[in-house]
Amino acid sequence: VQLQASGGGLVQTGGSLRLSCAASGRDLIGIAMGWFRQAPGKEREFVAYVGWSGRSTHYADSVKGRCTISRDSAKTTVYLQVNRLKPDDTAVYYCAAYMPDAYEVVIRRTPNEYTYWGQGTQVTVSS
Repeated sequence: VQLQASGGGLVQTGGSLRLSCAASGRDLIGIAMGWFRQAPGKEREFVAYVGWSGRSTHYADSVKGRCTISRDSAKTTVYLQVNRLKPDDTAVYYCAAYMPDAYEVVIRRTPNEYTYWGQGTQVTVSS
């Protein structure tokens, strides 16, 4: 599985961005995807998750209410809409994916639990 992230950029406080992550390769059916971010000097942290169907989503408290994660109808592209951006949102944003185990119900929220990673896209929010 290959992941290609895009959509980062420089925005002012209060602005919005839409990040995209395109998945390609074999055996994509059933794959769950998420977004993480890593600011300079900090650990990579969970941002949002979306299950294969697109109906199951989960957000970090730091972005809840400002972010929407979604999948396209083909389920191979995941979007992260981030609104009301703050300087604290400045980071490299990574998309990631994993194949859930059969009957798995727990949402994975740590980097080590994700198998596939994109290259990252920089988001910079100016004050």
